[in-house]
Amino acid sequence: MRSLPDPSGRQDEAASGLRPARSSVHASSGTRLGTARPRQEGPTDLRLVPPALAAWGTAALVLDAAPEWVLGIVIGCLAAVGLLPLARRHRVASWPRASAAALLLCVAAAAASAGLHGADLRRGPVPGLAREYATVTAEVELTSDPRLTRPQVRGDHIAPTAVLVDAEVRRVQEAGGTAVTTRTPVLMIVDVEAPPGRAAGGRGRSPWLGLLPSTRLRVGARLAPAMTGGGRVAAVLRVRDQGGPEVVGEPSAPQRLAGRLRAGLREATDGLPADARALLPGLVVGDTSRITPELEEAFKETDLTHTLAVSGANFTILLALLLGPPGLAQHVERRGLAPRLGISLRGTAVLGGALSLGFVVVCRPEPSVVRAAACGAVALLALATGRRRSMIPALATAVLLLVLYDPWLARSYGFLLSVVATGALLTLAPRWSAGLRRRGVPPRAAEALGAAAAAQALCAPIVAVLSARVSLVAVPCNLLAEFAIAPATVLGFAALATAPVAMPVAKALAWCAHWPAAWIARIARTGAALPGGGVDWPGSWTGAVLLLAVTLVVVLVGRRLLGHPWWCGVCGVLLVVVVVQPPPLTRVVTGWPPPGWRLVMCDVGQGDALVLAAGEGTGVVVDAGPDPRLVDRCLRELGISRIPLVVLTHFHADHVAGLPGVLRGRVVGAIETTGFEEPADQAAFVRRLAAERRIPVTRAAAGERRRTGELSWQVVWPPPSPPPDSSPGTPPGAFPGVLPAHPAPEGPNDASVAMLVRSAGLRLLLLGDLEPPAQRALARSPAAEALEGVDVLKVAHHGSAYQDPGLMGRVAPRLALISCGEDNSYGHPAPGTVAALRAGGAAVLRTDRDGALAVVGGGGELSVARD
Repeated sequence: MRSLPDPSGRQDEAASGLRPARSSVHASSGTRLGTARPRQEGPTDLRLVPPALAAWGTAALVLDAAPEWVLGIVIGCLAAVGLLPLARRHRVASWPRASAAALLLCVAAAAASAGLHGADLRRGPVPGLAREYATVTAEVELTSDPRLTRPQVRGDHIAPTAVLVDAEVRRVQEAGGTAVTTRTPVLMIVDVEAPPGRAAGGRGRSPWLGLLPSTRLRVGARLAPAMTGGGRVAAVLRVRDQGGPEVVGEPSAPQRLAGRLRAGLREATDGLPADARALLPGLVVGDTSRITPELEEAFKETDLTHTLAVSGANFTILLALLLGPPGLAQHVERRGLAPRLGISLRGTAVLGGALSLGFVVVCRPEPSVVRAAACGAVALLALATGRRRSMIPALATAVLLLVLYDPWLARSYGFLLSVVATGALLTLAPRWSAGLRRRGVPPRAAEALGAAAAAQALCAPIVAVLSARVSLVAVPCNLLAEFAIAPATVLGFAALATAPVAMPVAKALAWCAHWPAAWIARIARTGAALPGGGVDWPGSWTGAVLLLAVTLVVVLVGRRLLGHPWWCGVCGVLLVVVVVQPPPLTRVVTGWPPPGWRLVMCDVGQGDALVLAAGEGTGVVVDAGPDPRLVDRCLRELGISRIPLVVLTHFHADHVAGLPGVLRGRVVGAIETTGFEEPADQAAFVRRLAAERRIPVTRAAAGERRRTGELSWQVVWPPPSPPPDSSPGTPPGAFPGVLPAHPAPEGPNDASVAMLVRSAGLRLLLLGDLEPPAQRALARSPAAEALEGVDVLKVAHHGSAYQDPGLMGRVAPRLALISCGEDNSYGHPAPGTVAALRAGGAAVLRTDRDGALAVVGGGGELSVARD
């Protein structure tokens, strides 16, 4: 019998010698399928897709519904199922009746499950106590790993560190009331005092971070309503850390075992370089406690975040060890460990199931991990059967069971991304890979490129909704990272398994795994550093539909271009130019940065970040703003790769929190700061970053003069501090070089470093955040005469109302620049300040309305360009 043409192109591969023409028999399988050609498959079976989608949609809608609505949906669906046999057979065929019955039963089951889960948020006394902001004593059981909040800039300070952990309240007692037994999901927030020098994600610093899921605690806390609606928590439990947690119930045995394994992996990776030490536990078990905000941002910019979380890919890699490479799944032969060890097909399936259970236990039985195991099971079925036709029904079954088990997944973006990515790999990827092979692309490259492109094409619209940004480097970054994920994961799991019994062996395995892990981190950092690596996109479902339409157009055009190699080359070169954005070409196309710029005020939101031109690719940076990403983008657009000096006027977060973005990928000579080291935690943050990169830190004081190229500057504030051994009653003027009678700074703002800059004949006065007391003292200082009639003034404190009219009148700038955030809560800049500057003859520009500002000029000429 002649075999039919294989649409996947496998016969061509066999004929060309790329794959064996006949499959070998699996060891001890004893079936004749081992000697047969790969199965010839008909159309994809889609019968389970409608019930799965219907259950998904029902669960998402019913979670918030009243019990009456839930009961009505369930009864209505069951009644409809009972009426189906009454349909006349000549009008409704038997198989549509069965499909309709399955769909209605799935809707009823999803409604019942979602109704019960949604009722958990309304049941018991906790929701009512939360609405009253009651103070309670509660017994809670942890349901997730504790995690530290990421640093967030709020105004001029960084929000206090807190430990977040999901939990269930099992018993609650209001002050003076009776204890009530319940079972209510809550988010527990523990306010902890982190040491100033704490490294990001420093696990073990607080005893709360060492707790395991299933541990029971007794806490005194204040209840509050959940901050956002539609989530799986009924309330927020705010706990004040008073000496550590009070444990009343130890974690379960499986969680203790998982905790020992995870702790062993962290210990095995302790001696690795920073990126590998942070990334390897995340790749293996989803432990992201060591991931720095900077590295996390790089992974987001390149759409590599999925590697930091436990996903079906991790499980698939482990299964591939048993069953062989995915490329051989289309044949019955296997080249994994199972046939080499003589394990039968049934034994392989049992071993795969045991591996799945261990995977869930070690990586925590949280919804994301259960989802990963289920989606990985689809890959197991594909590898075990080689039948593409069974993959879609398997995925639909996994979706259906997961939604019935945990209806909250129906509202999870992570679940949506997992399903869409898996569906893309099962449907689009094989067709795209076959198309690439027909056009001469090598099979392995075609398979990898087809998978990455298909997953990106369908997932990008969802990612755009979450991040309001589209990555242009996601496909190449994922392709390059793909080669390293498997060895890093396998070696990491080996280190995890051996750590409890042979730590030296685990350390050796971790050392081997650090090479591919560091490669992934380097890809993420390199891709994120490219100026055109991403574009802003509307963060809404309308934007998602628009991106999907753009993707469809690109695919249709791309299919035609594949037949024209020259046009493909031209498009590739254009894409590289857009992503790399060479500064000379960018300047010609966009006009930014303008030729001959002397100062640029970056648009970093509510904060300060300025760049002074000091030569080709070189600039002196004054303040770093609140966001590393924004200041890094500004410096990349300016083509700054060398920074002789970073001046941090004071230690408020809106001036120093972006320092990692300034240091990212640049040569920095030194950091200069004020001598008033408050707030202490942010001063320690600056010193820690400088120490990690071996950058010297110096203190600025009035009278200091510096020059680099055509750029020169003089520090005019703050005055030098008296020697530490001076008598408290000795007047400051008794010491050489110290300005006479100046007020002690009332806070970090009055201790700001102020600079008078000269560049190409222009004089620029940068006042930091000086407030009226320091401004008045500066106007009376010996440097005051040099400040008269400057060309450009960086207005102090984002243009607030607190300005000294005497200093502004003496300075009398031609141009006043104000750095402030759009719609900021402080009302900056103050209308009175803007009016006073304009009344004095100054042109006033502000970043919240005008964007980034570049001062251009020389020899008395002055102009401003806007980005």
